Amino acid sequence: MRPSPLRSLAGLAALGLLALTGCGTQQGLADDSPAAASPAERTITAKRLAHLTRPHEQTGMTLLEGPLLDARGRLLVVDVTAPAGEPKVIRVDVRTGKGTPFHTDERGAYTSAQYSPHDGRLYLTDYAHGEIVSLDPDGGDRQVFFTGKVDGAAMHPDDLAFDRRGNLYVSDSRGLSEGTAEGRVVRISRDGKQATVLAGKLAAPNGISFDAEYRGLWFSELTENRISYLRLDERGEVTSRHTAIRVDGGLAQTDSIAVDADGNLYQGLHGRPAMAVYDRHGTRLATIEVPARHQGLESATNVAITPGSTRAYLTVSGPAGGYVYTFDALAEGIRQSNGG
Repeated sequence: MRPSPLRSLAGLAALGLLALTGCGTQQGLADDSPAAASPAERTITAKRLAHLTRPHEQTGMTLLEGPLLDARGRLLVVDVTAPAGEPKVIRVDVRTGKGTPFHTDERGAYTSAQYSPHDGRLYLTDYAHGEIVSLDPDGGDRQVFFTGKVDGAAMHPDDLAFDRRGNLYVSDSRGLSEGTAEGRVVRISRDGKQATVLAGKLAAPNGISFDAEYRGLWFSELTENRISYLRLDERGEVTSRHTAIRVDGGLAQTDSIAVDADGNLYQGLHGRPAMAVYDRHGTRLATIEVPARHQGLESATNVAITPGSTRAYLTVSGPAGGYVYTFDALAEGIRQSNGG
């Protein structure tokens, strides 16, 4: 989500940087990129549902992220580069594709969103300011849930996941603009009072999701194009860590991750409007593609799969604007494929 080196995390320059990494360096990869499907894979063509945003005059871009469905089946997405006063969270009617403003504020650069199983509030990661904020279910009552340094270093929170108890697990994309492996996976207690580094020296961690059984965390490293697995015990302590999948993305880079009821991983790609799907053993099962005729789209950042259904909603962005596409997922949606 970043077009230029990150210089001021508090201003619009930060938004520009975010927009080019999918939240890489944005190159605009054509649909015939090197990440082509093998003969054993399925190609699933997504259909356009909604055109929600155009590049903002103040920031020069738009980038949709963090799709999730609320209790009434309405879709929410965040617009990472939306300037003050314009919708930073958008609610989408999945029947008509119509978008309406859900939340805005003066400073947030939100890269992901997810409801907490503990208090039912909507939690947003603010990459630019190193904060995690929460909203009530109607998009109001903004509260800063967590801010400050962790082990002496400020966070750049990108994506998040919740365990069953409501504790947060955050991909901290430190070192992205410098090209250094300073990223972390951080656990924050559900009361926001304790933060613990579970993994460090990571190459711009981005996507993060529990597996279907909550036994461990999948997380992607954007500048290494790899997905790793962090096994956890019942207390949330790390018992092992290994590289699980190496993504052959060509110019595209690994963005957000979602997991369906069968344990399949949906890996978003920044730099190509497509998503790679793997099973839990690392076998490439499918590629979700945007039709080649739909020009001006460069990233497919994340997906929400309807709980109890295979209906899926993909956030896609580029110079043409910010869109939502739909497709049928390989298995039904669960919490791990609804937000983050």
